[in-house]
Amino acid sequence: MAQVIFAGIDISALKCDLVCLDEQGHQLAPAKSFPNNREGASGLVEMLDHLARKFNIQQLHIGLEATSVYGIHLREFLLDASQLKAYPTEVYEINPVMVAGFKKAFGARRPKTDALDAYVIAERVRFGHLVPYRRKTMVTEPLRQLTRLRLHLVELLTAEQNRALNLLFLKFSNYHQDKPFSQTFGKSSLAVLQEFTPDELVEMPLEDLVDFIQSHGNNRLIEPGEMAKTLKQAARRAYRLNPKMLEACQVALSLTLQNIDHLKRQLKQLDKVICRELEAIPQTLTSVKGLGPVSAAGIIAEIGDIKRFKNQAALAQYAGLTWTRYQSGDFDAEERRLTKSGNRYLRYYLVQAANSLRVHNEEYKAYYQKKYHEVTKHQHKRALVLTARKLVRLVFALLSKGQIYKGTVIN
Repeated sequence: MAQVIFAGIDISALKCDLVCLDEQGHQLAPAKSFPNNREGASGLVEMLDHLARKFNIQQLHIGLEATSVYGIHLREFLLDASQLKAYPTEVYEINPVMVAGFKKAFGARRPKTDALDAYVIAERVRFGHLVPYRRKTMVTEPLRQLTRLRLHLVELLTAEQNRALNLLFLKFSNYHQDKPFSQTFGKSSLAVLQEFTPDELVEMPLEDLVDFIQSHGNNRLIEPGEMAKTLKQAARRAYRLNPKMLEACQVALSLTLQNIDHLKRQLKQLDKVICRELEAIPQTLTSVKGLGPVSAAGIIAEIGDIKRFKNQAALAQYAGLTWTRYQSGDFDAEERRLTKSGNRYLRYYLVQAANSLRVHNEEYKAYYQKKYHEVTKHQHKRALVLTARKLVRLVFALLSKGQIYKGTVIN
């Protein structure tokens, strides 16, 4: 008689497919679909309870893919279900990449079932070596929603800025090349781009242009006169668009710049909420000089419970900060690709933190410089990612031991 049920649940927005296996991999009942709502979840729990009683089950191991937000409600429902309290129940959230890789192992032996993915998930749970979901992870889940939204806004902002640069070349071809302002998307720069064409800048008296730049820079710009001269020089050398094309370009550029301004304001507002949310979570990452609260929040939100990771190498693998190696005979490739197969959100915030540390933290600044000068190609990118990999060791130590950073690497 079976003692353990290994249940696999394939989840989508509309339904959940359930497959249950015993310890030998035999399917205990035909695959069954349930609506992805409270009624459907109740039916799924009743099915599990029925099979547990029928086969005298002592344990339930339930796996579901960590697919967007579709599994969150069901996961909580399963953990709270009173009918499952009679059996020690573990719920596992499995990375879809892991499930896809495991599915390939079946090859031509794939079972003929309408719920193939649910079957594969159940088999993956039966295979073992998974860390069950723990309630402690819920502490960081609200923060994760915010930090993931932040990355989404950053990506939108980058896309809009790239679009603006293309439109800017059409309207004012020399602008980005001559760099009249240190920041193309700074306040004074945006004001100039929205208000004037190159011809208007050429004709505008220098004193008026200086006053305009000063007024939009809150009178904090160091050399507005030089900026105005550079602007005029760039305007004289720029290509001229025909009037119809210029009109369309100005409208497109103006709306794109408004999008950029809106996204910046949203990011500023979101950062305040993230910092406030982080204050409620015990952590020591912000004791590291140069590691700001937003980056710390992103790292903590994606890691959740640090006990999920056996060591710092496991954490690095989860973040995708590992490298492929090509070796054949005596040949060992010098250039190695970053796997990037892990959690892209965690990798982003680790790299962002590393970029800040290389500027504000002497230990990480020295390490970055050392790695930067080791090669002649991709210097910054390579050094930054290696600095992020070094940071993983520190993050693991600080979170697992609850220590305060004292300026040296903790192994």
